[in-house]
Amino acid sequence: MAILDVEGACRSFGGLRAVDHVDLKVDEGEILGLIGPNGSGKTTLFNLIAGAIKVEKGKINFQGKDVTYVSCDQRCALGIARTFQIPKPFARMQVLRNVMVGRFYGRNPPGSMKQAAAEAEEILEFTGLKNMGKMTASTLNLAGRKRLELAKALAAAPLLILLDELMAGLNPVETQTMMGIIKEVRAKGVAVIIVEHIVRALMGISDRVVVLNLGQKIAEGLPQEVTHNKKVIEAYLGKGYKHARG
Repeated sequence: MAILDVEGACRSFGGLRAVDHVDLKVDEGEILGLIGPNGSGKTTLFNLIAGAIKVEKGKINFQGKDVTYVSCDQRCALGIARTFQIPKPFARMQVLRNVMVGRFYGRNPPGSMKQAAAEAEEILEFTGLKNMGKMTASTLNLAGRKRLELAKALAAAPLLILLDELMAGLNPVETQTMMGIIKEVRAKGVAVIIVEHIVRALMGISDRVVVLNLGQKIAEGLPQEVTHNKKVIEAYLGKGYKHARG
């Protein structure tokens, strides 16, 4: 069953159509990969789904309800959370406190600070930050900030989480670890849409892949189908990708 159904979404900036009549469905517990060249509309589509910007045309349904004109904070309370390509922690706050904030502004908020702290501790353990809760967020390295970005989003108790280049800048070991965490997120029943330029990582965890180019959807299907699609190879992957895969 589809938890998210985007119908004909359009959004322009000046004379540029950043998202052009895009249809997108995500099933419950599915990992959907979203790829395309820079400027293809991926982040704009994320912003439309999260409610950070409004569609000019089209409709967005979440759990069978029309949320097209529902505010960003209300969508978060309904179960839509996101991360950002550039981590945005509360830099002067402790790591634990960063995650606690997410608990109070998400779905099913806690009734007390004590409950929020306990639940935040569980999320830190899940994301590999168990021993870093008392650290100031600004002192974390890139891998730690990426994990904190995910922890903050998970603190909102989402049913759908949007991950924007969560693995960008990570080394191969850190990337593999993050892939494992994302799979565990899905195992908890959370649907995932992931934008990632590390194509092999994205293909390795996605159940299905959608490809955007110049604001339009040019391909959709299983990872192995998409990587052999001529339009995708020409617009994004390049001929060398297929050969590199052997």
